[in-house]
Amino acid sequence: MKKYIAMAVMACSTFSFSQDKVEGMVMESNTENKHIGLSGANVYWMDSQIGTITNEEGLFSIPYSKEYNKLIISYIGFESDTLTITEPKIVHHWLKPSNELDEVVVQKERDALQKTYFSTQNVVTVNSAELLKAACCNLSESFETNPAIDVNFNDALTGTKQIQMLGLTSPYLLITQENIPMVRGASQTYGLTFTPGTWVESIQITKGAGSVVNGYESISGQINTELVKPLTDKMVFVNGYANRNGRLELNTHLNKKFSDKWSSGLYIHGNRRDHKEDGNEDGFLDAPLANQINIMNRWQYQNPETGWVSFLNLRFLNDEKQVGQTNYDPDTDKFLADVWGSEIDTRRIDSSIKLGYVFPELPFQSFGFQASYSKHKQDSYYGLKRYDIDHESVYSNLIFNSIIGDTRSKFKTGLTFAYDGYQELVNTQNFERDDASVGAFFEYSYENLEKLSLTAGLRIDSHNRLGTFITPRLHVRYTPWERASLRGSFGMGRRAANIFAENQQLFATSRSVQILDAGGSIYGLDPEEALNFGFSFLQGFTFLTRPGNISFDFYKTDFKNQVVVDWENPRTVTFYNLEGKSYANSFQVEVDHEVLKNLELRTAYKYYDVKTDYRSGSLQKPLQAQHRFFANLGYKTEAKENGSQWRFDYTIHTLGEQRLPNTDVNPPQFRLGGFANGYSLMNAQATRVFSDQFEIYVGGENLTNFRQTNPVLGADNPFGANFDTSIVYAPIMGRMFYAGFRYKL
Repeated sequence: MKKYIAMAVMACSTFSFSQDKVEGMVMESNTENKHIGLSGANVYWMDSQIGTITNEEGLFSIPYSKEYNKLIISYIGFESDTLTITEPKIVHHWLKPSNELDEVVVQKERDALQKTYFSTQNVVTVNSAELLKAACCNLSESFETNPAIDVNFNDALTGTKQIQMLGLTSPYLLITQENIPMVRGASQTYGLTFTPGTWVESIQITKGAGSVVNGYESISGQINTELVKPLTDKMVFVNGYANRNGRLELNTHLNKKFSDKWSSGLYIHGNRRDHKEDGNEDGFLDAPLANQINIMNRWQYQNPETGWVSFLNLRFLNDEKQVGQTNYDPDTDKFLADVWGSEIDTRRIDSSIKLGYVFPELPFQSFGFQASYSKHKQDSYYGLKRYDIDHESVYSNLIFNSIIGDTRSKFKTGLTFAYDGYQELVNTQNFERDDASVGAFFEYSYENLEKLSLTAGLRIDSHNRLGTFITPRLHVRYTPWERASLRGSFGMGRRAANIFAENQQLFATSRSVQILDAGGSIYGLDPEEALNFGFSFLQGFTFLTRPGNISFDFYKTDFKNQVVVDWENPRTVTFYNLEGKSYANSFQVEVDHEVLKNLELRTAYKYYDVKTDYRSGSLQKPLQAQHRFFANLGYKTEAKENGSQWRFDYTIHTLGEQRLPNTDVNPPQFRLGGFANGYSLMNAQATRVFSDQFEIYVGGENLTNFRQTNPVLGADNPFGANFDTSIVYAPIMGRMFYAGFRYKL
């Protein structure tokens, strides 16, 4: 749980420190003289490469050496300060807001993506400035300009984008909202589209097994989204968006501070598409007709004097999609074998609460409580097939934090309870189940910024379907030399596969569904279990007097058991337990550099080796490019006194060939061959900031106009045996332009 506000009540006398360190807290200066910690502030010795950043509570620790006596503290949007330090000591320092720069615009541009040299976990933090580099209408579209996450196409109908990390799809990621599990179960396919981009303050992407504090389901990594806070968000924010394919969006934030302790925000999102687009003239919509209303009310309470902080969220969502043939009319054609169409209607309510308390006399000791409830109801049909799902979820987590000896040795411990109730209708067959689990965890961390840090965690859970099991996690960081960080991680993960909710694209085919019941407790199948381990290396450098960094990642995921989704027969999709081996190897090299003043280059190469033993043999994962190349070039002009500025961004994604599911038994005209050729996609955006209050942006996606030529197999006979909309390896829509504005008050 976030503790940065509550931790601000700490007093100088409670710090413990070693003899060769300077430790302290960086805070925001305010008229009430309250202790509000600044997360991500830079702390470094003048004329050296020794530095650190403050953690989420504003705390820092930096090695002390007699060689240096000038400590610089800086934070974008605040005036930098230089302190004279002649001995190891404790520092409490307040930074004053700068009146000369636009705090929001400049901060977002400079710190758009952060990599830390000191965290034991391989974490990339993406803030809202990075999201502004593209249209970023929702969370699923938030990863186009950084290489940590791959974005693939889910199907030929819904326009939904599927994210992947380390060669594995999103079900193997733990996706949380402020560290509360959010996109899972019934929301797995479309849930990322339910978080508007303007609601996002930052995203933390963790590669490899995550923390035991957040549960046992993380296998390939974790994506955590931090939402904007009513206290720090603009009083009024309006964002409008439109593209040439008929998509319209409007986001409105209304925030009010009721007192020094209470503030609230009302966030309203709406998007709509009424325009029918069929650029490839196959008779099917290239993008759905859609209508979404998304409303969230968020309350924030803080009382630094007493040590309490809390957040309360309430949200309602209504999302409607219509896909299929362009002449489909649900009022007259529904469930008739004349015109093929589909509707996907989702209604969701969710709420969450977070409470935190720091002991005023023991600021290193605190506890937090998280709880959430959601009710997700989806009614849908795909041609003559029906799929409905109701998912009720309850989650709670109690966490206690303290230290052992001094602040270098910390621990977290707590209890978790989770409940999920599912009711599914697949055609005429009902599937019902209740999942319940209770767990306990303990995580120890040792932080030594000079050389070695580690985080070791263990949790034990008892689940009515997965049984009682232990989940170990280990993260280690070593500093071999200056501006270098070598990390290793190891962890296990388990999950119950929701085979229908996670593979809804297969309903929009002529395939029949088969489950090879093995006597397991989840659709007759066993739970999934995997081991993930890997290492990463990050090295900072200065080239031509400008900063940069290079990183290398390698991760391997080995499945002890996996629910295999076998669609190598174009007539069926078969689910069965793994019989043999299944693994995912991922390698990435990334270089970031400011090549010229205000011109930043980010480039990466990724290689994936992902194979599974199917009953027909060992095969590379379908629709997974083994080779991927990414580059992003960003340029901005110097901001003027009123905040006016130009910003330009260009991104290219190059994908190698992809193996296609077997279609050899189809008639010749419906066979796709073994592999799809590689291709490149280019996106660009220009933003004109007129002032601190107003800016406009224009951009284009898929500028080369590359499209898959046959995304819908058997489009001329959608009720025939060869109909398939699931084999999608490239864009369906061609070149697309958009424009929008942002107003802040």
